Amino acid sequence: MPVPTAGGLPRRALLRDDVYQAIRDAIVRGELTPGEQLRDAELSSWLGVSRTPIREALLRLARAGLVTAEPGRATRVTVEDPAAIAHAQAVAAALHALAMSLAAPHLGPGDIAEMETANHELAAALRERDAEAAIAADDAFHTVAIARAGNPILDAHLESVTLMLRRAEFLHFDAMSDDSVQQHGQILAALRAGDTEAAAALTRENWLTIITS
Repeated sequence: MPVPTAGGLPRRALLRDDVYQAIRDAIVRGELTPGEQLRDAELSSWLGVSRTPIREALLRLARAGLVTAEPGRATRVTVEDPAAIAHAQAVAAALHALAMSLAAPHLGPGDIAEMETANHELAAALRERDAEAAIAADDAFHTVAIARAGNPILDAHLESVTLMLRRAEFLHFDAMSDDSVQQHGQILAALRAGDTEAAAALTRENWLTIITS
């Protein structure tokens, strides 16, 4: 398996989350490709850890739909499934809309300015065709509402459904347009107008079209 060659993990006491995040990011960015077999020994060598945190990370990634374990055979990066992506998209859209509806009454001028900055960064990254910067900026835009929603359960549930969508964005980034930038602008306009219902509905629509935009 051609594991990523750059870096590995910092040489310090490693946490299980570090191992999970490293493998997760390699899958989401397409460095570990759909259908690729994941071997414990190779991942252990890459990350410099024992097989126990590797196996724990793979179980977490299986729950998020990024890894598929074939009993008695092999563990592979999950092949893209349009139906699974559509299901994840529906759940992500509903949860992000909920986050926005909870957060909107508490978003101040500084929060809205932070979202606007993230949207400008998204527009710039899309112009430069920089997938990593674009997805980071999109995350930054939506993270403001998640942080201000005051519901810690949202974040945990969102990660499990968002990972599959972020991978699809990385894999198909060349086909993406700047529609999300315009949709974010509409969300910001609704927030400035104090229209929580519209901001939540626009957020839901943004996530329902994010893969095709």
